[in-house]
Amino acid sequence: MSRAQLAARWAAALFAAALLPRAVLCADAEAGRQKAQTCVACHGAEGNSLNPAVPSLAAQPAQFIAMQLYQFREGNRKDAQMTPMAANLSNADMNDLAAYFSAQKAAAPTHRADASRAAEAKRLAEQNHCVQCHGPALAGQQHIPRLAGQQFEYLRAQLRGFKASTRADLDGNMTSAAQALSAADIDVLADYLAALAAP
Repeated sequence: MSRAQLAARWAAALFAAALLPRAVLCADAEAGRQKAQTCVACHGAEGNSLNPAVPSLAAQPAQFIAMQLYQFREGNRKDAQMTPMAANLSNADMNDLAAYFSAQKAAAPTHRADASRAAEAKRLAEQNHCVQCHGPALAGQQHIPRLAGQQFEYLRAQLRGFKASTRADLDGNMTSAAQALSAADIDVLADYLAALAAP
């Protein structure tokens, strides 16, 4: 893909990011519940994943969910399961799914963090601006995801992807932030975040 094509894709994604918040407000959560039945096999009942490698969608910001579905549909973010699932979703489908999953209660985390690394993890979260973008409780906001209570393996894989510049990143902030993290830092952060209860 040429630089011009890549730039055009990201411009379209940024344009969509500006429009999605208004559309999500008009979404139908009940329609989203019905459409979400195919999502349950991987993301769990009501969006609470039991698979350590698959993210929980419950209590994620609606704008974040819609934007990620858009990214998968447009090919800016790729995944063997999600890319084909999102390929035929309309904008209304994405917004309805986002409205449904964002309204679900996040399950209590099952991951138990290494207590001896808690202080180091908190320092890393503050030093690398996790709490500034994802919020003080790491619950996410707008197009930024909830990290608190997310699946450990999924968190670790995404952080590794950002560090390697292989994970799609709309504005480049995560790719930039991950560059300072060592492999050990990523493990400590993922361990800490996965054990936090979502507010």
